[in-house]
Amino acid sequence: MTVKAKKHLGQHFLEDESIAQDIANSLSYKGYNDVLEIGPGMGVLTKYLLKKDITTHVIEIDTESVEYLKNNYLNLADRIIEKDFLKYDLNLVFNDKPFAIIGNFPYNISSQILFKTLEMRHQIPEFSGMFQKEVAKRICSKEGSKVYGILSVLTQAFYEAEYLFTVPPSVFNPPPKVDSGVLLLKRKENFTLPCDEKLFFRVVKTGFQQRRKTLRNSLKTFNLSDNLKANTIFGQRPEQLSVSQFIELTSLIEKDTE
Repeated sequence: MTVKAKKHLGQHFLEDESIAQDIANSLSYKGYNDVLEIGPGMGVLTKYLLKKDITTHVIEIDTESVEYLKNNYLNLADRIIEKDFLKYDLNLVFNDKPFAIIGNFPYNISSQILFKTLEMRHQIPEFSGMFQKEVAKRICSKEGSKVYGILSVLTQAFYEAEYLFTVPPSVFNPPPKVDSGVLLLKRKENFTLPCDEKLFFRVVKTGFQQRRKTLRNSLKTFNLSDNLKANTIFGQRPEQLSVSQFIELTSLIEKDTE
Protein backbone atom coordinates (compact mmCIF):
# COMPACT_ATOMS: atom_id res chain seq x y z
CA MET A 1 0.00 0.00 0.00
CA THR A 2 1.16 3.51 -0.78
CA VAL A 3 -0.53 6.72 0.26
CA LYS A 4 -1.88 9.06 -2.40
CA ALA A 5 -0.84 12.69 -1.85
CA LYS A 6 -3.85 14.89 -1.15
CA LYS A 7 -3.89 18.36 -2.62
CA HIS A 8 -6.16 19.86 0.06
CA LEU A 9 -3.63 18.82 2.73
CA GLY A 10 -0.74 20.32 0.75
CA GLN A 11 1.02 16.94 0.68
CA HIS A 12 4.24 16.48 -1.29
CA PHE A 13 5.96 13.27 -0.21
CA LEU A 14 9.74 13.41 -0.01
CA GLU A 15 11.27 10.44 -1.82
CA ASP A 16 14.98 11.14 -1.40
CA GLU A 17 16.46 9.06 1.44
CA SER A 18 19.68 11.06 1.79
CA ILE A 19 17.76 14.35 2.19
CA ALA A 20 15.52 12.71 4.81
CA GLN A 21 18.64 11.54 6.63
CA ASP A 22 20.20 15.04 6.45
CA ILE A 23 17.06 16.56 7.98
CA ALA A 24 17.03 13.95 10.76
CA ASN A 25 20.73 14.65 11.44
CA SER A 26 20.22 18.42 11.66
CA LEU A 27 18.99 18.34 15.27
CA SER A 28 21.44 17.94 18.17
CA TYR A 29 19.03 15.75 20.27
CA LYS A 30 20.46 17.38 23.40
CA GLY A 31 18.50 18.94 26.24
CA TYR A 32 15.24 17.06 25.60
CA ASN A 33 14.03 13.45 25.35
CA ASP A 34 11.23 13.79 22.81
CA VAL A 35 10.86 14.87 19.20
CA LEU A 36 7.61 15.56 17.35
CA GLU A 37 7.44 15.09 13.59
CA ILE A 38 4.66 17.02 11.87
CA GLY A 39 3.06 15.38 8.83
CA PRO A 40 5.13 12.18 8.51
CA GLY A 41 3.21 10.83 5.50
CA MET A 42 4.75 7.46 4.69
CA GLY A 43 7.58 7.86 7.19
CA VAL A 44 10.59 8.65 4.97
CA LEU A 45 11.96 10.95 7.70
CA THR A 46 10.39 9.01 10.58
CA LYS A 47 12.52 5.92 10.00
CA TYR A 48 15.72 7.94 10.56
CA LEU A 49 14.29 9.55 13.71
CA LEU A 50 13.48 6.10 15.09
CA LYS A 51 17.20 5.22 14.86
CA LYS A 52 18.10 8.12 17.17
CA ASP A 53 18.40 7.91 20.93
CA ILE A 54 15.16 9.86 21.36
CA THR A 55 11.44 9.16 21.76
CA THR A 56 9.77 9.95 18.44
CA HIS A 57 6.15 11.09 18.24
CA VAL A 58 4.35 11.95 15.01
CA ILE A 59 1.24 14.04 14.42
CA GLU A 60 -0.75 13.35 11.25
CA ILE A 61 -4.20 14.47 10.13
CA ASP A 62 -4.42 12.18 7.07
CA THR A 63 -6.16 8.90 8.03
CA GLU A 64 -4.59 7.02 5.12
CA SER A 65 -1.08 8.01 6.26
CA VAL A 66 -1.93 7.03 9.85
CA GLU A 67 -3.05 3.60 8.63
CA TYR A 68 0.18 3.21 6.64
CA LEU A 69 2.37 4.19 9.61
CA LYS A 70 0.54 1.83 11.98
CA ASN A 71 1.08 -1.07 9.56
CA ASN A 72 4.71 -0.31 8.71
CA TYR A 73 6.14 1.17 11.92
CA LEU A 74 4.78 -1.10 14.64
CA ASN A 75 7.08 0.33 17.34
CA LEU A 76 5.63 3.80 16.67
CA ALA A 77 1.94 2.82 16.78
CA ASP A 78 1.16 4.17 20.26
CA ARG A 79 2.93 7.49 19.55
CA ILE A 80 0.93 8.46 16.46
CA ILE A 81 -1.23 11.48 17.26
CA GLU A 82 -4.14 11.56 14.82
CA LYS A 83 -4.86 15.28 15.17
CA ASP A 84 -4.43 18.68 13.54
CA PHE A 85 -1.15 20.13 14.87
CA LEU A 86 -2.51 23.69 14.79
CA LYS A 87 -5.56 22.87 16.92
CA TYR A 88 -4.22 20.20 19.24
CA ASP A 89 -3.04 20.85 22.81
CA LEU A 90 0.41 19.23 22.71
CA ASN A 91 0.68 19.17 26.48
CA LEU A 92 -1.80 16.30 26.51
CA VAL A 93 1.26 14.37 25.26
CA PHE A 94 4.26 16.31 26.58
CA ASN A 95 3.00 17.63 29.96
CA ASP A 96 5.13 20.80 29.86
CA LYS A 97 8.29 18.80 29.05
CA PRO A 98 10.71 20.12 26.40
CA PHE A 99 10.59 18.59 22.91
CA ALA A 100 11.96 19.34 19.44
CA ILE A 101 9.90 19.80 16.27
CA ILE A 102 10.87 18.43 12.87
CA GLY A 103 9.14 17.82 9.55
CA ASN A 104 8.56 18.33 5.86
CA PHE A 105 5.81 20.87 6.41
CA PRO A 106 2.76 21.39 4.18
CA TYR A 107 3.42 24.78 2.57
CA ASN A 108 -0.10 26.06 3.18
CA ILE A 109 0.31 25.96 6.97
CA SER A 110 4.08 26.31 7.42
CA SER A 111 3.97 29.89 8.76
CA GLN A 112 1.22 28.91 11.22
CA ILE A 113 3.39 25.99 12.39
CA LEU A 114 6.16 28.48 13.08
CA PHE A 115 3.83 30.84 14.98
CA LYS A 116 2.60 27.99 17.18
CA THR A 117 6.24 27.04 17.86
CA LEU A 118 6.96 30.63 18.93
CA GLU A 119 3.96 30.50 21.28
CA MET A 120 5.41 27.32 22.81
CA ARG A 121 9.03 28.52 22.75
CA HIS A 122 9.47 27.74 26.48
CA GLN A 123 9.19 24.05 25.55
CA ILE A 124 10.83 23.93 22.13
CA PRO A 125 14.64 24.30 22.25
CA GLU A 126 15.17 23.09 18.66
CA PHE A 127 13.21 23.07 15.42
CA SER A 128 14.20 21.78 11.99
CA GLY A 129 11.93 21.80 9.00
CA MET A 130 11.32 22.08 5.30
CA PHE A 131 9.50 25.15 4.02
CA GLN A 132 8.97 26.72 0.64
CA LYS A 133 12.45 28.10 -0.11
CA GLU A 134 11.42 31.76 -0.13
CA VAL A 135 9.71 31.38 3.27
CA ALA A 136 12.77 29.65 4.76
CA LYS A 137 15.02 32.42 3.37
CA ARG A 138 12.68 35.08 4.78
CA ILE A 139 12.73 33.54 8.28
CA CYS A 140 16.55 33.56 8.26
CA SER A 141 17.08 36.97 6.61
CA LYS A 142 18.64 39.98 8.33
CA GLU A 143 17.65 43.65 8.45
CA GLY A 144 18.19 45.57 5.21
CA SER A 145 17.04 42.61 3.11
CA LYS A 146 13.96 43.01 0.90
CA VAL A 147 12.47 39.81 2.32
CA TYR A 148 13.12 40.66 5.99
CA GLY A 149 9.76 40.90 7.76
CA ILE A 150 7.46 39.79 10.56
CA LEU A 151 8.56 36.12 10.46
CA SER A 152 12.25 37.10 10.50
CA VAL A 153 12.01 39.44 13.51
CA LEU A 154 9.65 37.36 15.66
CA THR A 155 11.62 34.15 15.08
CA GLN A 156 15.07 35.68 15.57
CA ALA A 157 14.00 37.40 18.79
CA PHE A 158 13.97 33.96 20.42
CA TYR A 159 15.95 31.63 18.12
CA GLU A 160 19.18 31.56 16.12
CA ALA A 161 17.95 30.83 12.58
CA GLU A 162 20.15 29.07 10.02
CA TYR A 163 19.27 28.23 6.41
CA LEU A 164 20.73 24.74 5.86
CA PHE A 165 20.13 23.66 2.25
CA THR A 166 17.86 23.90 -0.79
CA VAL A 167 15.78 20.94 -2.01
CA PRO A 168 14.66 20.70 -5.69
CA PRO A 169 11.06 19.83 -6.67
CA SER A 170 12.19 16.61 -8.42
CA VAL A 171 12.67 14.67 -5.14
CA PHE A 172 8.98 14.94 -4.17
CA ASN A 173 5.87 13.11 -5.28
CA PRO A 174 4.05 15.05 -6.63
CA PRO A 175 6.75 17.68 -7.31
CA PRO A 176 5.83 21.15 -5.99
CA LYS A 177 6.13 24.10 -8.37
CA VAL A 178 8.91 25.73 -6.31
CA ASP A 179 12.18 24.90 -4.57
CA SER A 180 12.09 24.00 -0.89
CA GLY A 181 14.52 24.99 1.85
CA VAL A 182 15.45 23.37 5.15
CA LEU A 183 16.19 25.57 8.15
CA LEU A 184 17.31 25.02 11.72
CA LEU A 185 16.20 27.05 14.74
CA LYS A 186 18.13 26.83 18.00
CA ARG A 187 16.59 28.66 20.92
CA LYS A 188 18.73 31.42 22.42
CA GLU A 189 20.10 30.88 25.91
CA ASN A 190 18.23 33.95 27.08
CA PHE A 191 14.93 33.91 25.24
CA THR A 192 12.93 36.26 27.44
CA LEU A 193 12.71 39.83 26.18
CA PRO A 194 13.49 42.89 28.33
CA CYS A 195 10.19 44.43 27.22
CA ASP A 196 6.49 43.49 27.15
CA GLU A 197 6.42 40.48 24.80
CA LYS A 198 2.80 40.96 23.67
CA LEU A 199 3.54 44.60 22.84
CA PHE A 200 6.69 43.51 20.97
CA PHE A 201 4.60 41.21 18.72
CA ARG A 202 2.13 44.06 18.10
CA VAL A 203 4.85 46.61 17.26
CA VAL A 204 6.55 44.24 14.79
CA LYS A 205 3.30 43.20 13.07
CA THR A 206 1.95 46.77 12.87
CA GLY A 207 5.26 48.15 11.63
CA PHE A 208 5.54 45.70 8.76
CA GLN A 209 1.91 46.03 7.68
CA GLN A 210 3.00 49.22 5.90
CA ARG A 211 6.63 48.39 5.29
CA ARG A 212 7.27 51.25 2.84
CA LYS A 213 6.34 53.88 5.44
CA THR A 214 8.54 55.17 8.22
CA LEU A 215 7.72 53.88 11.69
CA ARG A 216 6.46 57.36 12.59
CA ASN A 217 3.61 56.77 10.11
CA SER A 218 3.09 53.02 10.40
CA LEU A 219 2.83 53.09 14.21
CA LYS A 220 0.29 55.96 14.33
CA THR A 221 -2.34 53.77 16.02
CA PHE A 222 -0.16 53.64 19.15
CA ASN A 223 -0.92 57.36 19.82
CA LEU A 224 2.67 58.16 20.73
CA SER A 225 3.80 61.45 22.22
CA ASP A 226 5.43 64.02 19.91
CA ASN A 227 8.46 63.84 22.14
CA LEU A 228 8.89 60.12 21.43
CA LYS A 229 8.16 60.45 17.71
CA ALA A 230 11.04 62.94 17.49
CA ASN A 231 13.43 60.04 18.25
CA THR A 232 15.48 59.23 15.11
CA ILE A 233 14.43 55.56 15.25
CA PHE A 234 10.96 56.64 14.02
CA GLY A 235 12.44 58.05 10.84
CA GLN A 236 13.43 54.55 9.73
CA ARG A 237 11.42 51.94 7.88
CA PRO A 238 10.75 48.62 9.65
CA GLU A 239 13.07 46.60 7.41
CA GLN A 240 16.01 48.78 8.52
CA LEU A 241 15.70 47.81 12.19
CA SER A 242 17.55 44.86 13.67
CA VAL A 243 15.81 42.56 16.15
CA SER A 244 17.53 44.31 19.08
CA GLN A 245 16.37 47.69 17.75
CA PHE A 246 12.77 46.41 17.62
CA ILE A 247 13.16 45.37 21.26
CA GLU A 248 14.53 48.83 22.09
CA LEU A 249 11.65 50.45 20.16
CA THR A 250 9.10 48.39 22.13
CA SER A 251 10.70 49.48 25.43
CA LEU A 252 10.46 53.14 24.34
CA ILE A 253 6.77 52.74 23.43
CA GLU A 254 6.09 50.92 26.71
CA LYS A 255 7.57 53.82 28.75
CA ASP A 256 5.76 56.39 26.62
CA THR A 257 2.31 54.86 27.17
CA GLU A 258 2.70 54.26 30.91
